[in-house]
Amino acid sequence: MEAYAKRAIEALADETRQAIFEALAARPRSVTELAETLPVTRPAVSQHLRILERARLVIARAEGRRRLYSLDPHGIAAARDYLDGFWPIALAAYTRTVAAETRRPATPVRGTNRNPVRRPPPTP
Repeated sequence: MEAYAKRAIEALADETRQAIFEALAARPRSVTELAETLPVTRPAVSQHLRILERARLVIARAEGRRRLYSLDPHGIAAARDYLDGFWPIALAAYTRTVAAETRRPATPVRGTNRNPVRRPPPTP
């Protein structure tokens, strides 16, 4: 299961695949429909869809002579479960950072004069 989640993250690293994924979140679409909204050819969209299918983010179903692509809820759930496993680690790290920051004395912001030093006036 973890291998598919890692594949999903890798698949979504590409901007074109992100755009395809986001378009399919709205509704199922054909390769032609996707290609009309993207700056790539239909064969390129098909290649991107194959990568998304292997990552279990997209599924295809036949509808007449064309294939409609939609998001695969099972694959997305697996990727989410994988990422959710990092949540406790990230939250603990954040908590440690906040605790360390609150124990550290505040440093003056550069350019402010919180503790002005009185200097004698210049002598002529």
